Amino acid sequence: MNKKILLWSITAALAGFLFGFDTVVISGADKKLQVLWQSSDAFHGSVVMAMALWGTVFGAIFGGIPTNRLGRKTTLIWIGLFYLISALGSALVNDPYSFALFRFLGGIGVGASTIAAPAYVSEISPAKNRGKLVALYQFNIVLGILIAFLSNYLLRNVGDNAWRWMIGVEAFPAFIYTLLIFVVPKSPRWLISKGRYDEAKQVLRLINPEGNADSFIEYIKQESSNQNTDETIFMKKYRFPLLLAFLIAMFNQFSGINAFLYYAPRIFEEAGLGERTALLSSIGIGVTNLIFTLFGVFLIDRLGRKVLMYVGSIGYIVSLSLVSIAFYQNWEGLAVPIFLFLFIASHAIGQGAIIWVYISEIFPNHLRASGQSFGTSTHWILAAIIPSLVPVLFASIGPGTVFLIFAIMMVFQLLFVIFMMPETKGISLEELSKKLIKNEI
Repeated sequence: MNKKILLWSITAALAGFLFGFDTVVISGADKKLQVLWQSSDAFHGSVVMAMALWGTVFGAIFGGIPTNRLGRKTTLIWIGLFYLISALGSALVNDPYSFALFRFLGGIGVGASTIAAPAYVSEISPAKNRGKLVALYQFNIVLGILIAFLSNYLLRNVGDNAWRWMIGVEAFPAFIYTLLIFVVPKSPRWLISKGRYDEAKQVLRLINPEGNADSFIEYIKQESSNQNTDETIFMKKYRFPLLLAFLIAMFNQFSGINAFLYYAPRIFEEAGLGERTALLSSIGIGVTNLIFTLFGVFLIDRLGRKVLMYVGSIGYIVSLSLVSIAFYQNWEGLAVPIFLFLFIASHAIGQGAIIWVYISEIFPNHLRASGQSFGTSTHWILAAIIPSLVPVLFASIGPGTVFLIFAIMMVFQLLFVIFMMPETKGISLEELSKKLIKNEI
């Protein structure tokens, strides 16, 4: 593999590190902020905790616009700035409304990054390595999650304002990422789509010095000439990839993954663990997530997307059912953490490794950002709704019932994988879009 492609992919994928860190860092401040501002469960869940997710929805819905118009690289630079402003602002405010506003800005960065970063990496990657390179984004997400859990644990005793340090420390990686993203080139496929052929040629020669840049540009131009630039992803011929994006995003959130990551310490305390043990268990979740994501990255181009989804779906069903039973039967001690470790492992090797890769693959070049925007919007709307309901649902129907619902939804995901999900391994983006539009895979 070209070392430059690997370096650029890692750099772009660092947006995922900030995504993971930003998503989970709030879990350490969860109960402290509710006590500080004396918020009700409903207000705390839907405003203080979930506002970043609503920002993510906004970023996912509208992030395709700058990704298309300004380009993948420029959008990634703006994403870094949003993360930086959000981290500093959230750490310095003194009321829940200002806090929610700055968290909303960080959420915009998360949502837009789920479009721009996978699109960029998929467009510079050779087909045989595309899965693992795009999956680096997910690897960085779980690395960010682990570092956030670890950071929360280490900063828990720095005083009454420990939550400010927990959240504000994100400014350091955000600043570094913003500087690093300036070194990557623009996406050659995006440059071709804008008629900037000389620039595209320069990037293509960096990507593959021995390849024929002119013939590649002509091939992309020919493919583009067969496509109407006025098309939208909602046209009838794109119904199948649109449905695939919707379903894989929907099932991702109905596994309960974001609800769990946002409230991991609270869930462990519900299971009878003390606050310190709950935070340590959260670090264990981060380590498990990282290890099995590495397995997913290693296997995604070897076994394919569909095989990993089989493994993940079955793991989901088993682990979530066991968690539900443990809460119903009031099992205490290590039972719930062990079952949740299995749940995280199932997610990391399945949906976690697959979702951003898959959504970045299944749409044609001229509609990729729009298609990703649709898929990620579905993901983040549900990611905003479901975690915001967790405090209320735990208090009303109980955690056992909540996890049972998630387990049942994963049975439906397994049926989706068996009967609908096509394999995309090792196929060029152009060939893949042809076959998916015709539904011939």
